[in-house]
Amino acid sequence: MLYLQFGQVPFYAAAQLLGATAASFTLRILLQPITNLGTTTPSGSDLQALIMEIVVTFSMMFVTMAVATDSKAIGNLGGVAVGSAVCITSVLAGPVSGGSMNPARTIGPAIASNNYHGLWVYIVGPVCGTLLGANSYNFIRATEKPVYQEI
Repeated sequence: MLYLQFGQVPFYAAAQLLGATAASFTLRILLQPITNLGTTTPSGSDLQALIMEIVVTFSMMFVTMAVATDSKAIGNLGGVAVGSAVCITSVLAGPVSGGSMNPARTIGPAIASNNYHGLWVYIVGPVCGTLLGANSYNFIRATEKPVYQEI
């Protein structure tokens, strides 16, 4: 199963943050004089971006939970479903918030670019959206009974 133990979460988060920051600094060095590489900032208000990040992260996590953790899901198509969810939510959120859906994806470029405008949105939004999506799916998840009954 794909379940992380709570003790693993800090290491997983630190690895993502380290990777995003290292990649952002690498791009900053390679693509000088450009300084705002990959930064994600709200196009409108912080509240609009926050709500959008919650909604798209909720959607992505809900789909991920459905195909990756449910024994009734078809395993071979899980990647297609998750990839499609990321694509669709990114297109939807792009004009409003940039569609980050991952705090490390925003924090790394913010550190390398020294641009922290609206950073809290990209920490609070994805965390709330992920928790809401995972808990919502667990709440409505079907029991372990088969989807259909044989006649």
